[in-house]
Amino acid sequence: MQIFITGVTGFLGGEVLVNLAARKEIEKIYCLVRIKDGEADPKARLRKIFELHSDHYDANKIELVEGNLTDEDLVIKLKADPRLKNIDHVIHSAANTSFSGIYNDLIDKVNIQGLKSLLAWAASLEVLNKFVYIGTATICGKDVLHRMVHEDESPNLQASHLVRYTYSKMMGELMVREMLQKEKILILRPSIIMGDSRPVFPRSPVILWTLATANLIRLLPIAPDSALDVIPVDYAAKAITALLFAKRRFDTYHISAGTPSVSTPFKLAKAIEAFYPERPAFKFIDQKMLNPIKIWSKKGEDKNNHLADFTEYTSYWSSVFNENGQLRILLAGMEPYFGFLSLGQTFNNDRLLADTTIGAPPPAHQYILSSRSYLDKINILEAALDP
Repeated sequence: MQIFITGVTGFLGGEVLVNLAARKEIEKIYCLVRIKDGEADPKARLRKIFELHSDHYDANKIELVEGNLTDEDLVIKLKADPRLKNIDHVIHSAANTSFSGIYNDLIDKVNIQGLKSLLAWAASLEVLNKFVYIGTATICGKDVLHRMVHEDESPNLQASHLVRYTYSKMMGELMVREMLQKEKILILRPSIIMGDSRPVFPRSPVILWTLATANLIRLLPIAPDSALDVIPVDYAAKAITALLFAKRRFDTYHISAGTPSVSTPFKLAKAIEAFYPERPAFKFIDQKMLNPIKIWSKKGEDKNNHLADFTEYTSYWSSVFNENGQLRILLAGMEPYFGFLSLGQTFNNDRLLADTTIGAPPPAHQYILSSRSYLDKINILEAALDP
């Protein structure tokens, strides 16, 4: 088996690469990596992926392919590379995952146009067995509320979306099905990926920064008991690898917590609350209170007394934020996540559990303790500026 994979320098892609490299059935893994200006040794980034958690790196098995999904001549470059003639599996993990509206054009360029280029090349491969598209279960959109979501409900062009990212991944799925034969397609949709269930630092603060931010703010305009389908990155990577080699009955799978392991904002908060006794207790309030909090974050006052019952928290904010602008930045970054946290979506994972032996993931409120010490090391202001 010869694999071509994108996104290996990212949060999920790095874990998938490490898992694939350990499989004896795989002869070669070719990794699409963007070369940085002035970079003396591009392969050093591949080695670092394995060095982070002391995994074995086989330089003979793993090869670098220079390129970027936004390259206009990407198809030409890939077709011209003689090493790639015998690729039989393509795993597309790369994506721009930003929730910020200022990156919408870049999201389309990477997640839609970049995918189109990759598909055009993949379609030309004579021995292509599977194109594995790593999507997201959240393409179901924001209109699906407080219930279980099944694979066959998506993609749905009538769905409305909280952020451009989920829309782009929905359109990506449609493009995959349009450009490739059905028997060559495998769609894998992780739910929300946050942290790592192992006692190691995760590869990235992606999503985890939101928990670190909530841990600092403490007064949260979200429903405490809303279902929260969250999985650790190591489970997502193992599931992707397991499905690649499984005897599959479907071409689309959720990789999710599902009913057995679903969590809630309240359970997550309680899991970490006791580690920070100097902070006020977590308190959940109506989502409509976000606007008064945003106004307070700009002016440092509440003329209409919307926050009169929460002076413990406004006094606390005054003490922990050097200036009101810091809280305002955090709230702006968190706003789309507050929306997701209130949808109450659980993603059915019966297919995954039936067709693999991986089992259900640990609930987020249990495994998050493995990443708890990492919360304090995250630069949440930097993350909020580029959510």
